[in-house]
Amino acid sequence: MSNTFGRLLRVTTFGESHGPAIGCVVDGCPPGLELAPEDFERDLQRRATGRSRHTSQRREQDAVEILSGVYEGRTTGTPIALLVRNTDARSKDYDGIADRFRPGHADYTYWQKYGLRDPRGGGRASARETTMRVAAGVIAKKWLSLRHGVLVRGYLAQIGTLVPRECDWASVERNPFFWPDAEQVPELESFMDALRKSGDSVGARISVIASGVPPGWGEPVYGKLDAEIAAAMMSINAAKGVEIGDGFASVMQRGSLHRDEASAQGFLSNHAGGILGGISSGQQVVVSVAFKPTSSLRLPARGVDVRGNEVEVVTTGRHDPCVGVRATPICEAMLALVLMDQALRHRAQCGDVGEVAPRIPG
Repeated sequence: MSNTFGRLLRVTTFGESHGPAIGCVVDGCPPGLELAPEDFERDLQRRATGRSRHTSQRREQDAVEILSGVYEGRTTGTPIALLVRNTDARSKDYDGIADRFRPGHADYTYWQKYGLRDPRGGGRASARETTMRVAAGVIAKKWLSLRHGVLVRGYLAQIGTLVPRECDWASVERNPFFWPDAEQVPELESFMDALRKSGDSVGARISVIASGVPPGWGEPVYGKLDAEIAAAMMSINAAKGVEIGDGFASVMQRGSLHRDEASAQGFLSNHAGGILGGISSGQQVVVSVAFKPTSSLRLPARGVDVRGNEVEVVTTGRHDPCVGVRATPICEAMLALVLMDQALRHRAQCGDVGEVAPRIPG
């Protein structure tokens, strides 16, 4: 029931926020890739709650168990099953809202679709599910890097009205926000402290870039690389918009500016975000994702219960004042998974084509 994505590289996730465990099955990974539980530690810690006072204080161990698909440290080509046990769920925090729908949340729509719902932490609609996307993304990142030299990385590009004044990749991993401007981090700290004390939340924007992507990945017209990236990003909890390259800024541009001219030395710009006609051009693939403000707030709001009565809704428990603070590794994972799937599909159909001349440097 739409819990699987990808064609040749297929990822299925399962589990709920407050169930005993969450997991995924990665099917289609080529054999021979070195893979061990410790490979997952870095990215799962980057995504994890409780890393700073600016995120939910739920503290999960997020230890990955490899149940299948790996023998003597290498993938076998059979399905890779990964499991992460939930160790810090506090279901009692949701007892008071088990019979009412939180505004802006998936409570009401799950109720309408299935006739029942798991109110504990949002159940399947919880951002806890993204843990397994990140775990699957670790496999894709490693394969892309080893096989094609592709590097996928992202950063927090906007939070509320704050935007970075510069983009320094070295700064991104040195602060809890994945913020690329080190001098602005104290300003972000103050902003988030005030936001958390107010009980409110704010939206954010993540930029994620894949470097080293060769030209030719993507399938017209219904398997376009940019279309599949957009679908993958929009499947992330709280995502409300996706841009490829200049995105909506293209509305105000002239064609004479937006078209990416080229010389023998390379492309002169990258307004298209590295994708032309749904196929990678060899330039950096540039994606931006907008995330809405967190809907689970301790500020009272008007709502309706399961009997149709008007009620006051107050959400207690542990929640992120800005989901975008932890979204960078999730967006990286989704981009990597789409790229690996497209790479495998390109190899399957066009592997005999080889490199085509001329090749414009990216």
